[in-house]
Amino acid sequence: MDLPKLLLIFVAAVFLLLGLFLPIMRFDSFYFFTKTPSLIGIVSSLWVGGDILLALLVGGFSILFPILKLAVLAVGALRGEGQLKRSRLGRLMPHLSKWSMMDVMLVAIVVFAAKTSGLAEAITQPGLWFYAGSTLISAALLPLWERHALMKRRLKKQNPSRP
Repeated sequence: MDLPKLLLIFVAAVFLLLGLFLPIMRFDSFYFFTKTPSLIGIVSSLWVGGDILLALLVGGFSILFPILKLAVLAVGALRGEGQLKRSRLGRLMPHLSKWSMMDVMLVAIVVFAAKTSGLAEAITQPGLWFYAGSTLISAALLPLWERHALMKRRLKKQNPSRP
């Protein structure tokens, strides 16, 4: 069990929860109308509005992938790096990592489009920053993890009697 990694995973999980439920941006239009959607709110309104495929895509990439990635990291921290690499979920990790920042980039594009269109002013909210923080922590953990495992293997080769 690796306590520092578990602590980072816990912080990333708390950030992810805050990022999912806090507003990610505020849209002000015509000085009277304001909308502050959260990621969960966006997915549920897409679902209720009949855009089920889009709700499933956004929910899968924005909610399911980050949760799955943190779960895999937590299992790896509890079991050890070697077992994480050999597991099916461990082999999925590089693929999950590739999609990590896609949501943050899409929100940035929406904010840019709203600001340049003149129809609404878009202002980022704390939910986006918490979500981005969770994404960055979980994205940074995998390379650190692999580097730590490589160092352990090198030490073991140099001194085979060490546990």
